[in-house]
Amino acid sequence: METDAINARYTQLSETSCCLSCGGAINHAKPLLDEVCVDLGSGRGNDVIRLAEQVGEQGFVYGIDISDGMIAKAKANLAKFDVENAEILKAELEKLPLLNESVNLVISNCTINHAKDKQAVWNEINRILKVGGRFVVSDIYATTPIADEYRNDPDANAECWAGAVTKDEYLTMLETAGFKNLMVYEESAPYEKGKAEVASWTIEGKK
Repeated sequence: METDAINARYTQLSETSCCLSCGGAINHAKPLLDEVCVDLGSGRGNDVIRLAEQVGEQGFVYGIDISDGMIAKAKANLAKFDVENAEILKAELEKLPLLNESVNLVISNCTINHAKDKQAVWNEINRILKVGGRFVVSDIYATTPIADEYRNDPDANAECWAGAVTKDEYLTMLETAGFKNLMVYEESAPYEKGKAEVASWTIEGKK
């Protein structure tokens, strides 16, 4: 299963010092005091800790991940730094364990491209955001459609390229989910990754 491949890959990477992110969504997120924030694909919990500090004691941060190794590492890091206003949860992106309209800000770094049903993920992000809430997401898109032989390969998806959709498909999903006021903060030139040509970007949208 695709989720098993992602779990295995990122559990292994949880014990390395490699860079896992294709962008710095948190650098553009501007969380406010007392806000509730979510980091999708929270990894070792570094951004969760930063968000927890920025929203203050009355705010709260949820980290969502599917990798057992990353979740264990993130929980250990929260304990190490005495972070009490945050929690790490195990869940698939298509089924977020959070209430409707309970969140002010969602961030994510190079995670949504892994999801099998990306429209469901964006629908979920819209569901949990309060009216006026926003997302800031760094991710990749493909310059041309990925061939099915790679798109359906769990290992290629886990390597953070085969799940990429085109830019037009990406924007259509955001519009379908109900997001407005889209703003692109950063966008790279296309580059080769795996058997595809992709570009990285950081984008914001509001509910």
